[in-house]
Amino acid sequence: MGTSDAVVVYGATGHTGRFIVAELLRRGFTPVVSGRDAGRLEALAKEWGEVAVRPATVDDPDSLDRALAGAAAVVNCAGPFAVTGGPVVEAALRAAIPYVDVAAEIEANASMFADYAEAARKAGTSVVPAMAFYGGLGDLLVTAAMGTSTAADMVHVAYGLSGWHPTVGTRAAGQVSHQRRSGRRVRFRNGALEYHDDQLTEQEWSFPEPLGRRAVIAEFTMADVVTVPSHLAVPDVRTYMTVAAASDLARQDTPEPTAVDALGRSDQTFVVDVVVRADGVERRATARGQDIYAVTAPLAVEAVRRILAGHTRAEGVASAGAMFDAADFLRSLTPHLSVELPH
Repeated sequence: MGTSDAVVVYGATGHTGRFIVAELLRRGFTPVVSGRDAGRLEALAKEWGEVAVRPATVDDPDSLDRALAGAAAVVNCAGPFAVTGGPVVEAALRAAIPYVDVAAEIEANASMFADYAEAARKAGTSVVPAMAFYGGLGDLLVTAAMGTSTAADMVHVAYGLSGWHPTVGTRAAGQVSHQRRSGRRVRFRNGALEYHDDQLTEQEWSFPEPLGRRAVIAEFTMADVVTVPSHLAVPDVRTYMTVAAASDLARQDTPEPTAVDALGRSDQTFVVDVVVRADGVERRATARGQDIYAVTAPLAVEAVRRILAGHTRAEGVASAGAMFDAADFLRSLTPHLSVELPH
């Protein structure tokens, strides 16, 4: 088991990985950068300064063991997670250190809960999948909105993105998910994931001001359909995406994100609006911020900090809402996020 402040970032050269390395440095951790491309790792390490470089590939367990040796935790940022998730979490379990990933791939998230719960419990370590904008943030907001309740009739998570310039990793993960589903769509209905061929439909969602009423794609299903039901009794979890963002993602010529500030963030803004319905009563929680990839870094790094500090509420494999005090976690993310939670 690791006892240092060293945190391995697997996939450190990727768009989100670089944000996570920067956040670890800012928070006083010692990043260890890892991935398959030694040359790119070395080049970026020179920019970061005193950062250890440990190349590793997911088809070489010994290289992963060397990368994780002596570390306190590992954050997996390398998609597609259908390929990387298993090998990296298995290496973390061998090392008996916490594993956090930023996967938005629904099937990869579901597999993490199904395949590694018992092993993580036996190893006595924490595994938190989808600790990112998609999956983690929505789960925290839903959990905070529910307060002390553990059951609801329905959960809605609406994503109000000003636009979506996807990274190479996002597109690759999407292709893998599309192939795994044989082109079908997925949703969470009647307490289970359902695969279907229904056409997408548009409707309107009343976001808090100043966003206001916007056209959204209904059942634009994201990782919340795995994270939320993993610990809350909810028969239906529905997610929505603004039409503008969905259209950006669908176009193959939409460019990658472009930095507009010193932190490397794009000019994309977002509102995540959660509505929970139980016994005829609605409770709402909202988060606002800039750049869905950049905000994943404080989410993942705060998760690592809390796990290492022992500020957890669950053992083994657990989503963000189950593992942490959701309201306290969200409030700690200022100034990265502006949150509005029910009293």
